[in-house]
Amino acid sequence: LADCLKTISNAEKRGRRQVLIRPSSKVVIKFLRCMQQHGYIGEFEIIDDHRSQKIVIELTGRLNKCGVISPRFDVEVGELEKWVVNLLPSRQFGHIILSTTYGIMTHEETRRKKT
Repeated sequence: LADCLKTISNAEKRGRRQVLIRPSSKVVIKFLRCMQQHGYIGEFEIIDDHRSQKIVIELTGRLNKCGVISPRFDVEVGELEKWVVNLLPSRQFGHIILSTTYGIMTHEETRRKKT
């Protein structure tokens, strides 16, 4: 996932319209769907090459920064606000995408579902 996000970020900085991501995984695909719902990337196509799959992503130019927090931390709903303040530039701007027991979702959905 970190490699995928770094590749997308670098292509976005260079002004590219498309980027090829490989290898693909379920986590990467769900993460990209979440980014697509919020309009940070356009359409993406999964290419099956009978190995590890590749993804071609259409970039929209709306992405400023994306990355992975490593190592992974356990975050409770009460602590979520602290992470939002530390990571996002303002309250109305940006998303933190979390992997929960209910799937991959943004910090706002996590707060609503209290997971």
